[in-house]
Amino acid sequence: MKLTVSILLATIGVTTAAWAQSPSPAASVSTATTTAAPAARTDLYHVHFAKSATGKAAEHADVLKKQDPKAPMPGHFIVFRHMDGDSWDYCTIEHLGTKATVDAARPAPPTSQMALGDWHTDTFVTGPAWAEFAKQMGLDDASKSTASAYVVSMYRPVSGQREGLDKFLNEPPDRTVDTSSGNVVLQHQEGAAWTFVAVARYNSWNDFAKNETNSVAQMNKKEGGWFKLRSLVSFHTDTLCDRIAP
Repeated sequence: MKLTVSILLATIGVTTAAWAQSPSPAASVSTATTTAAPAARTDLYHVHFAKSATGKAAEHADVLKKQDPKAPMPGHFIVFRHMDGDSWDYCTIEHLGTKATVDAARPAPPTSQMALGDWHTDTFVTGPAWAEFAKQMGLDDASKSTASAYVVSMYRPVSGQREGLDKFLNEPPDRTVDTSSGNVVLQHQEGAAWTFVAVARYNSWNDFAKNETNSVAQMNKKEGGWFKLRSLVSFHTDTLCDRIAP
């Protein structure tokens, strides 16, 4: 399978690429069997974080919402818009299948598109099969999840705690406090400095608010997940988002 001119790459202004990846089946099996993920990380995804140029956020969103007609997995993508948190404006996650390559001969995007962004990062990650990803993100019936709230989180573990952090992030939600309705953890393969990106979905903004209220109550006990996470990470961010595509 060949990744040629994905809209997520074409719109970010990257004119050269020295990266190519075709992970071996052995590597995929190793990843799946050494983590505590609820679903094997069998597939590749492209994660694109972007900051819009001043005054260009609306136009930028319109471009990001249009997947390239030549995309390897038509319709297999999701676009989040920053509401509160980190400095990026948009996060696009596109499913690539089980293999991907970058074509150095692909044409550069139009100057008008390149002018829409201030900065961006691109990272290739492993994650579950699309059916599982779509289910967790509410895309198996997107019309029923238009009111969902999402939290996109980046994590980098302290030295020696990569597996520990992976296990922690993939623990089943504690339903006495956690009101999320879907969760996906993606693992870095090539790209930015973070190791994991986790996306949590809440059926409604009210569910998200309940989750935050419950979290504060747990933190006040000076025990639980918030404190455990701090012993595993050297860096992390959380960004509250809505979904603008599909």
